[in-house]
This record gives sequence, structure tokens and C-alpha cells, in this order.
Amino acid sequence: MTKIRCAVVGLGMGSGHVANFQKHPDAVVVAVADPDKARLEERGKKQYGIEKLYTSAEEMFKKEKLDIVAIATPNKFHKDLAIKALQAGINVLCEKPMAINAKEAREMKKVADKVGKRLMINFSYRFTEQSHAIKQEVDSGILGDIYFARTQWLRRRGMPGFGGWFGQKELSGGGPLIDLGVHRLDLALWLMGYPEPEWVMGSTYNHIGASAAAREKKKFDVEDLAVAMIKFKNGATLELEASWAGNVKEREFMSTQLLGTKGGLRQYNINEGYEFEAEFYLEQNGVQYDMKVHPPVPAAKSSIHHFIDCIISGKPHIATAEEGIIVMEILDAIYESAKKGAPLKIKS
Repeated sequence: MTKIRCAVVGLGMGSGHVANFQKHPDAVVVAVADPDKARLEERGKKQYGIEKLYTSAEEMFKKEKLDIVAIATPNKFHKDLAIKALQAGINVLCEKPMAINAKEAREMKKVADKVGKRLMINFSYRFTEQSHAIKQEVDSGILGDIYFARTQWLRRRGMPGFGGWFGQKELSGGGPLIDLGVHRLDLALWLMGYPEPEWVMGSTYNHIGASAAAREKKKFDVEDLAVAMIKFKNGATLELEASWAGNVKEREFMSTQLLGTKGGLRQYNINEGYEFEAEFYLEQNGVQYDMKVHPPVPAAKSSIHHFIDCIISGKPHIATAEEGIIVMEILDAIYESAKKGAPLKIKS
């Protein structure tokens, strides 16, 4: 079998994508692109052994015969790079958030549909053994009808690359809401079956981040905390919280909780790190009991592994562009609601 030919644009976060591509037995990374020549040499060539290095992604798209490209650049560049890759006949795995806003996300999907290529969004928190075990249980009806959910990612202090592109709205589109909250939002929506949003009420704050930026003479024009209530057309409600800097106990706190007519679920990080536990809260024959989720022992397959497998088999992939657009519409509405100080209806 001919191996799937892969490439990565952006060797910051994209370094992990290179590693995951190289773990798949039916894939080969033939090239990488990054405007930083030193990073290309250090990570692309020395760390991963890739010979074809490009400072221009567009040049790489033209010169290399590629099946998949992963785009892991600052958010501002997602749309243009994804569209150029798609038009070059390449399937695209795009880092979250899908784009700066929903308008750009819809443009990306339109091109993918027109050229007949795949566009997947890297909502990586779905792609763990535990998340899949939870999803199977929820889809089996263990919770009944889900009517309320709360999803959070809160940091006491943890502004990524302070003074860099993450804190500049022009490049990032926003702060922790679009950086961290997007992950927990997608996970909650996925478990809930991606209900159609109706309206949101959002608030954003930047008291801690703005003060730190002023002291250190850094550029920072995004929020450091965002909170929102999202109401869906099926009557369900979701509360969302995301922060880079807030006066909470934990250094890092993640939780997604669902309440249903038959049971409840909570997934949460342990030891303030990136390992998770999950529990169902149930009642049977008048007896209330808790059930921990114990997923299979084998290591989880990454989003990249899933995407490659789906391309090889011809099966549909999850974390679709359609879902990416819904997430962007919600994020846009939260920011606009926060700006106006009033609830905002999401247009169908």
C-alpha cells in the first residue's frame, strides 16, 4: 500500500502533529513549512529527520504531492492557508479554532465542498479512550435527555506566550475563550449531540491580564476570563467558563458536567494536570450510585490517526467543518454579547 503523504505548516504546536503523523504506520511526513528557518532546521530536520523544509507553505503546496496537511499557525492564517491547500487538492486538518470568526469558517467549508476535499478541525479532547468511552455511554441513553451542562477550563495564572500572538486579537481572534474554551465547548456539544444554539449571554474581563501587560509593557488586547450561558432550541442550557488568569484555587482546572433526566456525568482533570477521571451519577430502583469510567487500556489514537484512517477507508471523519462552524458562531455571539452587554440571538 502506498503511504499517505503528509505535511505540517507551523512547527510550534505543529511539532506534535509531525510526531503523530510519524506514529501512523501508513503515513509519511514528506515536508514541513515554517517562516522561522532556525525552527525548521532544529525541529523539522534535526528532531524529526525531515529533509524537505519550506519557509513558504504556498510553495510547499505547489511543489509537493500531498494527501494531508495539518495547519498549526496563529489563528489569523488558518483560513487562507486552508483554502490554498484545499485548492491544491490537499485534505486539511486545521487546528482549533477553525478560524478567526464564523464568516471565515464558512468560506473554508465552501471551498472544501467545491473541490471535494476533506476539512477536519483538531478538537483533540474528543480523541482519548476516555472521551470515546463516555460518548458511547451517553449515546446509549444512560443520561436520558440532557437538559443542562457546564464546561470549564480555568487557570489561576497561565497566559500562553505573554506578549506574543496569543494576546493580540488581530492574530488570535480572542483570549482564553477561543484558546481554551473552544476545547471544552466542543467536548460538551459533542456529548450533547451538537444541539442547535438559539441565543447566548456572554461576559468577558481582562483585569489581571491588562494590569500585567501594563507593568511589563506587553501588548495584550484580549480577555483573560470569559463566561457565557448558551441556550439551545431543544431547551437545554450550557454554561461555559474559560480563563488564563483568575483567582481560583487550582493552577489548572478542567471540568465538563452534564445533567440528564436519567443520570449525570462529570469529566475532570486530576492533580491540576492533563490526566482525567470521569464518573456517572445514576439511580436505579430507587438507589443512587456512582460509576467511574474505566476505558480500555490501549493508548488513545490521536485526531491525526483518525483522519488518516478515514481517508484510507473512505469513511466519514468526526470533528467536521460543520461542527467547527457551529463552535465559531457560538464564540462570535459570546464576544458580541459581551461587547453589547446583552443577550444575543444566534441567526439560523
